[in-house]
Amino acid sequence: MSHPLYDLLRRLENDHVHYTISRHREDSVMVTATFVGERIEIDIFDDGHMEVSRFKGSEDILGDTDLVYQILDQKKSEEIEWEKKLQK
Repeated sequence: MSHPLYDLLRRLENDHVHYTISRHREDSVMVTATFVGERIEIDIFDDGHMEVSRFKGSEDILGDTDLVYQILDQKKSEEIEWEKKLQK
């Protein structure tokens, strides 16, 4: 009997879908599959169950270097605000 992780990887490879494997949690392995305009993140657990998050968007170019740093500054600012709320 095969584990669902390997079944998924075989399916992605057979369908020629680009994917990466990573580990962000102790209890699962994440497979991220990328399509034009969409990304899916699949957490596969020891017991074989899967949790899927789906992200859709356009492939439009939204900006340049300045936008990258604006986004990073905004995210850092949001993180600081979140930490302040937690400390209260």
